Amino acid sequence: MNDISYNGDQDTPISFFKKEVNRFIVKRNWTKYHTPKNLIQAIQIEAAELSEIFLFKDFKKEDIMSDKKLLGNISDEISDVFIYLISLINALGLDLTEIFINKIEKNKVKYTLDEFNSGIYFKK
Repeated sequence: MNDISYNGDQDTPISFFKKEVNRFIVKRNWTKYHTPKNLIQAIQIEAAELSEIFLFKDFKKEDIMSDKKLLGNISDEISDVFIYLISLINALGLDLTEIFINKIEKNKVKYTLDEFNSGIYFKK
């Protein structure tokens, strides 16, 4: 049933995800529905479904990892968010590596080590 081969996170390029998501969408003639607005809304919905799993619960990592059903549900929702995010990147023709590097450089300026080196997550 699984016709996708991969080598794990260490050896899987971003292009793999972009191609697989695009192939999946094109084969189903869904391209016309994958507009930026629709994809952003889909990301929000899937992120909410992920959040719902944790609603009124405070799972520790050990709890999640030892419960196969819970881990499966979390993994599925993370995958849904990721698939829609990749689809949005594809729809906009973005280079994920480029936009990531640009944003992380902005964050280094915004959250300097001088100000943010003790675990504090807000400006003084």
